[in-house]
Amino acid sequence: MVIYFGGNAEETSWMLEELDNAPGASWLIVSYRGYGLSDGSPGEAALVSDALQWFDYAIALPGADATRSVAFGRSLGSGVAVALAAQRPVARVILATPYDSLAEVARRYYWYLPVDLLLKHRFDSIALAPALKQPLLCLIAERDEVIPPVHGERLYDAWGGPKKKVVLQEAGHNTTDAHPMFWASIREFLAQKVH
Repeated sequence: MVIYFGGNAEETSWMLEELDNAPGASWLIVSYRGYGLSDGSPGEAALVSDALQWFDYAIALPGADATRSVAFGRSLGSGVAVALAAQRPVARVILATPYDSLAEVARRYYWYLPVDLLLKHRFDSIALAPALKQPLLCLIAERDEVIPPVHGERLYDAWGGPKKKVVLQEAGHNTTDAHPMFWASIREFLAQKVH
């Protein structure tokens, strides 16, 4: 079972058309609070709380198996997936266009502001990464204009478990899916046996 957490402002139903790219997996595609048809307002605590509840719900379904669960986070969703993996027995993690923390990304863009005082939702994934032992597939867009690749590289380097990094050559933040290595890497990762 793959639980998918999308990016900021992503209407995740588009993923339904992509699922043939990863045959053999069941998918739970999440719409955050305030996204798609979901009510409410998003925020770090709310999104992480929802992720925990989605995981608990999915694993309770007939035939579900936590030892075969995957948290898949893209962009903003990478922080949600990392937080979920830190609090539940997720078997594997896929991160696409991830970041070390939103505070570090914000500092890059707003170096002249007191980011630590202003930023409400930090998603400090790099603080959680060293303790995470799940296998990681990290997909980094070489020409990411939103989250510069260095932020994904830092998170990858800090990860405590087995890991594989795929740099999607020439891909930008929103063009990763069109890269031939994107779905090929995901299929390969999902097909591997977890020990």
